[in-house]
Amino acid sequence: MKVSALLVLCAGFCLDRLPLTSSEEHNAPEDLLVLTVATGETGGFKRFLRSANHFNYTVKVLGHGEKWQGGDYMSPGGGQRIRHLKEALEEMKEQEKIILFIDSYDVVFASGPKELLKKFRQSGHRVVFSSETLIWPDRHLEDKHPHVREGNRFLGSGGFIGYLPNIKEMVADWTGADHDSDQLFFTNIYINTEKRKAINITLDSKCRLFQNLHGALDEVVLKFEDSRVRARNVLYDTLPVVIHGNGPTKLQVNYLGNYIPKVWTFESGCTVCHQDLRPLTGVQESEFPLVMVGIFIQQPTPFVTVFFERLLNLLYPKNRVRLFIYNQESHHQKQVDTFLKNHGGLYQDVKVVGPEGEDTDSVSSRNLGLDLCRQDKECEYFFSIDIEVVLKNKDTLKILIEQNLPIVAPMITRAGRLWSNFWGALSVDGFYARSEDYVDIVQGRRVGVWNVPYISSVYLLKADVLRSDLTDYGVFSSDTEDADMAFCSRVRSKGVFMYVSNMHSFGRILSVENYQTQHLHNDLWQIFENPVDFEERYIHENYSLIMRNKLIKNPCPDVYWFPMFSEVGCDHFVEEMEHFGKWSGGGTVDTRIQGGYENVPTIDIHMNQVGYEREWHKLMLDYVAPITEKMFPGYYTKAQFDLAFVVRYKPDEQPSLRPHHDASTFTINLALNQVGLDYQGGGCRFLRYNCSVEAARKGWALMHPGRLTHYHEGLPTTGAGGRRTQLSSCQSTSRLNYTKKSKKKKKQQQLH
Repeated sequence: MKVSALLVLCAGFCLDRLPLTSSEEHNAPEDLLVLTVATGETGGFKRFLRSANHFNYTVKVLGHGEKWQGGDYMSPGGGQRIRHLKEALEEMKEQEKIILFIDSYDVVFASGPKELLKKFRQSGHRVVFSSETLIWPDRHLEDKHPHVREGNRFLGSGGFIGYLPNIKEMVADWTGADHDSDQLFFTNIYINTEKRKAINITLDSKCRLFQNLHGALDEVVLKFEDSRVRARNVLYDTLPVVIHGNGPTKLQVNYLGNYIPKVWTFESGCTVCHQDLRPLTGVQESEFPLVMVGIFIQQPTPFVTVFFERLLNLLYPKNRVRLFIYNQESHHQKQVDTFLKNHGGLYQDVKVVGPEGEDTDSVSSRNLGLDLCRQDKECEYFFSIDIEVVLKNKDTLKILIEQNLPIVAPMITRAGRLWSNFWGALSVDGFYARSEDYVDIVQGRRVGVWNVPYISSVYLLKADVLRSDLTDYGVFSSDTEDADMAFCSRVRSKGVFMYVSNMHSFGRILSVENYQTQHLHNDLWQIFENPVDFEERYIHENYSLIMRNKLIKNPCPDVYWFPMFSEVGCDHFVEEMEHFGKWSGGGTVDTRIQGGYENVPTIDIHMNQVGYEREWHKLMLDYVAPITEKMFPGYYTKAQFDLAFVVRYKPDEQPSLRPHHDASTFTINLALNQVGLDYQGGGCRFLRYNCSVEAARKGWALMHPGRLTHYHEGLPTTGAGGRRTQLSSCQSTSRLNYTKKSKKKKKQQQLH
């Protein structure tokens, strides 16, 4: 395939909303009338009308409401267009009237009637047809086409302009059926020398008036100038007035329609994104549209609990939401059940499918979800969201509804990558291709609402679209395509536009490829695959203040105390270790370490025992090393460690730790539970400085030098509780301290 200036099969955009007034041309010439045939109001037709209104063209629509029987672009047809044209011309009498007859579903005006008429009159002919580089539908007629000095030889029937009497004469002999070929009819007139001269027909061979995109993709580029956008034919250096996505180039005209004539410019950005909205401001909650939210769990996925927390926090009336949950993974059934037990009653209705007991797969579940909305007369929207979507914007649902589009997706990306939930273009075989503007859209350098050929993961559909255009039950079903590709393919085939919005920051999508489920809290292992989500879940919310000198304590000489783990992070570490359960005996003989002898033994579990050594090193590099370099200037660490482990202190087991030096350059001592609540006493005393750090804060790390200078001891844990601390010594040791409550203490708390 040739790589074109539009970069393969490009996306398109929202001319659905062009202004109805024009700043370029306020007065349309009275001697020009635009005629078009449009039996239905598709997105493409609305786009055409808006661009026509932008330039103040006078448009008359023929055949509205009539059933289309003229075929499609894949096969010869279009005779219905000539029938309507012939009937309309019979009523007209003005001899100097100029008729522009064009398609509408795949056409955009790039300039106004004055420029169009000027170029038409400069041609010196009474009728001017658009031209094409390819001959269609009958190749055998190629030799009969007159040669041109420069430009395209072949006639295109999608657009022509001429004087009323000449066009009347041209269509007078039409007696064909609606499904006959209009292209072939006009071609036979053009290649007939006698008729061509009698009617005075010529072709717009250099695309000064009309630009047909089929066969010319490598000739057409966008031209941004003076706060407006044109399509430029670089082969002939012309600026066509009418842009036509003829044949299989519908996606290219959609791409151009994202910009032309003034939809998006570098000066103004998106000029139409706030028009034709459905505002919800001021609407009573009881009057909000009823939305069916379809949640699809198709594979083991991290942070599912967080997904449901965000779903609960969406700012939309829950009594106007019906939930449809498809869960294919038994691993996540507990999380689904917990959410529904605690919050399911808030929603108007809930239906759950899977993972056992119902013969439904991922494709049929999506078909089922759409059909539930399709058949429910009260359902106005279907909001589809996959479990791996991280929806950060609480207003997402309201924002999408207010956009008032048939199908619209919030743009989400994968953190640190150019991957997103939309494609800007398609390759010839229907897979991903990168459009010219894809990177700028993903990185936010171009912001708007973009007409695109493919969306996935999360999107909002109007139920009216399901009942009018997507009436087939199996819109996700295909023998050759994945469900999302099959869905988008059917949507495109119906002429329904899909949009993606990057007007707001909506969220991101998780990486799920390497997610393992053998642990209790598997999300703890996501620091590599999903580092942003790991940080939000497990790193203290005030950690970022440390580097701004706003939140770091210095309780003892060269001892620094700072927040590191969140409450959830601490709890999950404790629960993970308790679940593993293989605590050491606390003796000096320890086969887990080199040499088999521990000079200062503790009751602990090493990170390598639970398969967390690699993850802990990454955590130390990302969150501890920057602080060591800040607090100990001139010291740089690779955060290598000999030991990293969780220590358990209990009054009746190991209440304290005798004075000792750590065999490390520095040590990280991190409290995993809360003094006063989970245990009494405890702390760390640095004997050389006679300085103690007591009342350790849950999730806070104590960092201090090891080896010679900071001889220290673990102060006794008293009372009925206990504590746990993570220890990590870098060049090195890491200790997570955890104190376990006695059963008696737990029972007392339950009674209170």
